[in-house]
This record gives sequence, structure tokens and C-alpha cells, in this order.
Amino acid sequence: MEWLNYHHLKYFWTVAKEGGLRAAAEKLNVSQPSICAQVKSLEESLGESLLRRQGRGLVLTETGHLVFGYADEIFSLGMELASAVKQTPTLRRLRLNVGISDSFPKLLSYQLIKPLLEAKPPVLLICREGKNEDLLGQLATHRLDIVLMDEPAPAALKFKAFNHELGNCGVSFCVHRKLAKTMKGAFPKCLDRAPALLPAQTSNVRRSLDKWFQAVRVQPEVIAEFEDAALTKVVATGGMGFIVVPTVVEREAVERYGFKVLGRTHECREYYYAVTAERRMSHPAVVKLTEMAQQSIAW
Repeated sequence: MEWLNYHHLKYFWTVAKEGGLRAAAEKLNVSQPSICAQVKSLEESLGESLLRRQGRGLVLTETGHLVFGYADEIFSLGMELASAVKQTPTLRRLRLNVGISDSFPKLLSYQLIKPLLEAKPPVLLICREGKNEDLLGQLATHRLDIVLMDEPAPAALKFKAFNHELGNCGVSFCVHRKLAKTMKGAFPKCLDRAPALLPAQTSNVRRSLDKWFQAVRVQPEVIAEFEDAALTKVVATGGMGFIVVPTVVEREAVERYGFKVLGRTHECREYYYAVTAERRMSHPAVVKLTEMAQQSIAW
């Protein structure tokens, strides 16, 4: 068995953490050629490139991201070990890497991770937001422990991913109070010809909404479409149009943004999933997060 050279790993970790060779050289008080040689030796021992040129700088390769994640944990443990030996009081932090889809409601994300921020023993949360395909790629290389999505991971993935449904709920139609004064009629007729800020047409909820609008015979005037639900709410605070939010976060949306609820429907459903690389969840923080989600989201 070939042992990992932790000295080489420390040099690579510092380059990745500091964002470049020059900053790493200053941090370690060594020359840049010396760092280059150490990182090169690590790459040769692993048989993979960890860094690549991009413009005038260096960025991590896919393998580099994987190695950096492990290195981060290794050296964090090393610092804890030193503190323990010196009898410095410390709490062992459980680390959880969470991926959150761009389309996953931000208010719901907050509700789910808040208990982890208050957990004892403490949990160190690393949250990354992005497109589903990017986050699932990070899950495949174990850079993420869990991905929160508003749709299941596709069956055609090149790796095995497991969908754990967290729950589902109806939707609420909200509008800023100054626009609400101009809308006439009872719900849902008040939505007819009203300015609307809706999810992108590629989303599941938008397709469901379009069918519902047709069924109740209303035709809103769509003035903008968004992939980012948080941006939709910000625009709506200017009274530009009504929006649709998951009913599970309706109360918080009203309190935080000052919206008025026009009405609700259970015929349009929002579904939420936790996607993991293992069939049976074993990470304690992942288990806690999913348990809290299933209690919070109305079925």
C-alpha cells in the first residue's frame, strides 16, 4: 500500500484554500517553484491532475475538488487533535455538505437547515447552490452529502442516486398590498388579465399552473418568468405582479415581504426531494434534516 504524503497534500490544500500559488507561497513562507514541485509530486502519486490553468490563474479539476474536500477534513481534524492535546476546550463539529437547487424555495431551505445551525453537538454546514446537473455531479464525487431539489433526480444518471421524498404541498397566490388594491373580483377570477411573475416554463410547477389556469378559465398577463424564486419575490415587492409560493412557506413570505394572500389551490402541487448517493441515509445530520423536513412540509 502506498502511503499518502501529507506534506504534499498540505501544499496543495493551501494553494486551493488561498486561491493561487503566490498567496500560498506567502502563507507557507516558501518559494512558488517549491510549491509547484510538491503539488506535482502529489498529482503523480495519485495519478490525476488536481489543478489546471484558466487565464492567468489556477482552478481545481474535478478530482482536485474531491481531494480538497478530504484535505479540508484531514487538516481540520489535525487542528482539533492539537487542541485536544493542549487540553483546549473544543466541540467536535459534524460536517455536512448540502447542495441546494436554484429552484428550491429559499424560505423552505432556511426552515430545513435552521435546526442544524442550533444543533448540539454543533454541525458545520457547507451550503452550495446551483443547477441540478452540477450539484448531482458533486454528489457523485462525494463533494456533497445531500442535494435538495424540487424534482427527483433523473433515472438516466451515470451513477446511482436515491430520491427521498420529503413531502409536497399546494401553492398560494400572493401579491404586494398596493397591487392588491387594483385587483377586482374573488379568487381565482381576480387573476384574470392580472400581471404575473411566474416560474420558468421548464419547471414542473409552471406546467401545473398553466393547466390550472386553463381549468379555472383565467388568463394572467405574464410579464416575467424566473428560475430563481428569491428574485421573483424581490421583484414582486415592487408591486409588479402576483407570484406563486409553496403554501408551506406562505406565512413567512407574508411576514417577510409584506404580501397579501389572494388564494390557494391544492390542485397544483410542489414536490420536494432529498437526493443522496446511498439508499439508506447514515449521516446523522442528513437524517435529522430529512426528519425535520417531513414534519415541516404538509403532505
